[in-house]
Amino acid sequence: MKLGFGIATNLLIALLAAGAVPGLAADLPPDLAKAARDYDRANVAGDIATLERLFADDYVLVNSDASVEYKQQAIADFRVPGFKIDPYVTTQPVERVWSDGAVIGGIVDLGWTQEGKHQQRLIRVAHVWAKRHGDWKMTYTQVTRVPK
Repeated sequence: MKLGFGIATNLLIALLAAGAVPGLAADLPPDLAKAARDYDRANVAGDIATLERLFADDYVLVNSDASVEYKQQAIADFRVPGFKIDPYVTTQPVERVWSDGAVIGGIVDLGWTQEGKHQQRLIRVAHVWAKRHGDWKMTYTQVTRVPK
């Protein structure tokens, strides 16, 4: 992957790791809030099975370098020995929820280790979730680098 951290942008990335999800709106449906927490935990833990479950089969990730990845490409970095995403917190949350869809994101100071090198980037991430057959699935992620 060109950006060097797959899902994390997937990823990341992301709402919040390590269990708590500050910034999530109180009115998020409980099942969506749980899916978002599960995603964050899986991202940091490298839990491929959970990421595969949460990503829709047609998942698309647009990285900050404009490269595009699909579900299996986005998960591939987690299969590389030594790849690890640091715990992160999402600030400046953005949340929009509809009956069968949602956009959840914000600013993440994302750190990760890949190929023995630690990297750090400040990113804005937006995850699009869709409720399919009763379960929330992440369908799309857009990552943008935040200028210094």
